[in-house]
Amino acid sequence: MDLNYTAADLAFRDMVRAFLDANLPADLQKKVRNHLRLGRHDYVRWHQIVAHQGWAAPSWPVEYGGPGWTQTQRHIWEEECGRAGTPQILPFGVNMVAPVIMAFGNDAQKAYYLPRILNCEDWWCQGYSEPGSGSDLASLKTTAERVGDHYIVNGQKTWTTLAQHADMIFCLVRTDSTVRKQEGISFLLIDMDSPGITVRPIIMLDEDHEVNEVFFDNVKVPVQNLIGQENKGWTYAKYLLGHERTGIAAVGRSKRELLFLKKIASEHFKHGKPLLQDPVFAAKVANVEIELMALETTVLRVITRESHTPGPEASLLKVRGTEIQQMLTELMVEALGPDAFAFDTAPTMPSPATTPPLRWPPTTSTSARRRSTAAATRYRRTSSPR
Repeated sequence: MDLNYTAADLAFRDMVRAFLDANLPADLQKKVRNHLRLGRHDYVRWHQIVAHQGWAAPSWPVEYGGPGWTQTQRHIWEEECGRAGTPQILPFGVNMVAPVIMAFGNDAQKAYYLPRILNCEDWWCQGYSEPGSGSDLASLKTTAERVGDHYIVNGQKTWTTLAQHADMIFCLVRTDSTVRKQEGISFLLIDMDSPGITVRPIIMLDEDHEVNEVFFDNVKVPVQNLIGQENKGWTYAKYLLGHERTGIAAVGRSKRELLFLKKIASEHFKHGKPLLQDPVFAAKVANVEIELMALETTVLRVITRESHTPGPEASLLKVRGTEIQQMLTELMVEALGPDAFAFDTAPTMPSPATTPPLRWPPTTSTSARRRSTAAATRYRRTSSPR
């Protein structure tokens, strides 16, 4: 297995770097590199710049407006965006609901929604988790009762990322409560401007408004917004989750954050010497760097298989990538000490006089550990001996 880039891959990387150097706005790059908060306009602006180039949906086939890149090219694109400090192309439309529409939607749904997703005309959010239905998602209780040519939706979703900005939400809803819980779920596309929808903010520890509760009170949804067959939504949800976790290891972003960590540690001092020269702290930095190198090698091994269907490896990469991001952020907090509590105040890279506005690192939740165990079990069962 050759994990080195070919000459064609290196030429592609040079093309991507030239595009980013020429088209990434300096103010957006500054926000990303300095951990400043991004608003809706920032995300949409960058998405539309990339869409104009034809690169907003790297994994899409050419027939739907994608660039037709190989998995290696997609990896290079993600890594270079991380290196340069671009805003993220939000995954809810491009990487999550779009593949479901391509695979299970009808021709009218494809013709209407896919171009709008590609050009960021619609901002999407995900309506999966509910109070009491997180890890056990199939126990969801939001109902959709068919009345004529509409569904009447009632219930609540929670931890809905960026729903305050969303134009559309893709939702798992219960359409049959008399069958096995996985078999009575349907997949609906719902306009967030529909009467009866209420969005309430959940303010997190870093004082940011990123996630929300979404309430549905007799919301009318046209039957034509049903994806695929009624009561087959669990199949579509599993398909979506595989695509959600593809490319989510975020190796490029973690490499950028590793450099940021080293800069912090070189400009903050302990006993008169840069913290990066402290043996104990340096060992911690070296450990996370080794873990990141191992993750990158694993990502390259996965993409060399050129599988078009995401497998259990995607979940493993998601979990490990998240853990490494946590390690990096926790080391930044350790390096900065009390200065790490500052938010959105640093105009430049950190120095002894100016501190970066770090967001509090997320915890490794019980559900994440469950995903890791389940994914590892699936991988052992489905992988053939090497």
